[in-house]
Amino acid sequence: MVATLAPEAPVRSQTGPMAGGRDVLGQLLRTLELLAGLPDSDGLVSDAERIDRIGLLERVKAAAAGAQTAEIVRFAASQVESQRRGDVHPRVLGRGIADQIALACKVSPAAGSHRLSLARALWFDLPETYAALRAGQISEWVATLVSRETSHLDAKTRRGVDTELAGHDLPSLSPRRAAATARGLAYRADPQAAVERARIEEKQRRVTVRPAPDTMAILTAYLPAAQAIATWAALGQLADARVAGGDGRSRSQLMADSLIERVTGQTRATDLHVEVGLVMPIETLVRPRGGRPAQLEGYGPVPAALARDLLGTTAGSVFLRRLFSDRTGQIVGGDSRRRRFSDAVVKVIRARDQQCRDPFCDAPIRHIDHITRYADQGQSSLANGRGVCARGNYVRELPGWRVERLGSGTHPQPDVVAVTTPTGHSYLSRAPQPP
Repeated sequence: MVATLAPEAPVRSQTGPMAGGRDVLGQLLRTLELLAGLPDSDGLVSDAERIDRIGLLERVKAAAAGAQTAEIVRFAASQVESQRRGDVHPRVLGRGIADQIALACKVSPAAGSHRLSLARALWFDLPETYAALRAGQISEWVATLVSRETSHLDAKTRRGVDTELAGHDLPSLSPRRAAATARGLAYRADPQAAVERARIEEKQRRVTVRPAPDTMAILTAYLPAAQAIATWAALGQLADARVAGGDGRSRSQLMADSLIERVTGQTRATDLHVEVGLVMPIETLVRPRGGRPAQLEGYGPVPAALARDLLGTTAGSVFLRRLFSDRTGQIVGGDSRRRRFSDAVVKVIRARDQQCRDPFCDAPIRHIDHITRYADQGQSSLANGRGVCARGNYVRELPGWRVERLGSGTHPQPDVVAVTTPTGHSYLSRAPQPP
C-alpha cells in the first residue's frame, strides 16, 4: 500500500535505520528546527554580529554538503552490493542509485548523477579538497570546480594535484581563481591528458534550450572555443554594419536577430515557421480576451495575448493545434490542422504532462510509459499513460521500483502518480494544472 504523501514527506523504509542512525537523524532535525527558528528569535543585534552569522551560515552550508557527500558514497556502495545480491545484470549494475538520490534531494535525475559523481570524486580522489569542504572552509561550488578541472586525470595523478592545490591556500581563492589554479596544476601534471580531454569534449558539442522568465528562452551552444569566438565575432560585425546603416535596433538585438535569420534562413527573425500547441479553457474560445493564460508546449504558461500576437504577426507558416480543458482543468478534447502528428492519446498525454512525470525531473518527454506495464495487461489508454524521459522509463524496470496511479486521473479525481523506490520511499507526481 503506497501512502499518499507529498514529495517532501516520502514514506520511510519499514526496516528503519540503526539506533545510531536515528540519533543522527534526530540531531539533524533539531538543527533544522534551530535554523528555521532563527528569523523569529531575533533581538537587538549589531550589524557586525549579522555579518558573523552570515559567514558562519555559509560555513554550515559547506559542512552540510560535506556530510551529505559521505552519505551519498556510503548509500551508493550499499546499493551496488544489494543489486549484486539481487542478481542484477552487471551491465546495469548501479542503475537507479542516482535516481534515488535525486528524489531525496528534489532535483532531476541528471542532477542526481552529477551529485553522485562529485561525491565519489571528493571521497576517493580529492581528500584535501573534501576535508576543506567538510570543515566549511570552501563552498560546494569551489569543490565542484576543482572536481571538474581534474576529472580527466587518473586517480593517482588527481590525488597529487589535490595535494598541490591544498598548498595554494585553496580557502583563500575565489571560485574563478580556484578553478584556474586547479586547471593549471592538472595541465602541468599531465599535458597529454588535457589534450585528449579537449578532443573528447569537442565530440560533446551541442545546442540546448531552456525557458527563461517573461516568455523568453535561453539558446546555448556548447562549441570549441575557436568556433564560438568566430561565431560571436561574425554576428558582431554584421550588427555593427547594420547600426552604421541606420538600423534602429540595438547591437545586442541585431546580433540576436541575425543569429535567427542565419540559422533558419528567414528574411526576418519574426517570420517563424511555427507549430503552436495551446492548451486553453473552452470559455477562452468564447472570450478570447479573457485573463486565462495559454499553455505553450515546450515552454509553459504564456499570456494569451502574446500567443495571439505570435500567430497574427508572423509571415511564416503557422500550424495551430488546440487542446481544450473543462472548468475542472481536465483536458477533454482537441483538434489538429496538421495530419502527420502521432496518435491523439499521445498528443493529449504530452500536453497534459508537459515534461517528464518523474518527481523533480524537468527533462523533456521522450517515452509514453504504461503506468501498469503492458506486459501486466496494462491498457494503452490516457488513464494508464504518463510522459517520461528515456532514463525514467528504463529505471522503473529495475527490481524494487514501482509506479502506481492514485485515482483515475479524470474528474473528480486528480492526476497523481506515485513512484516507489527500492528503499520503500514513495514520491508523488501531479500533472501541471492546465489553464
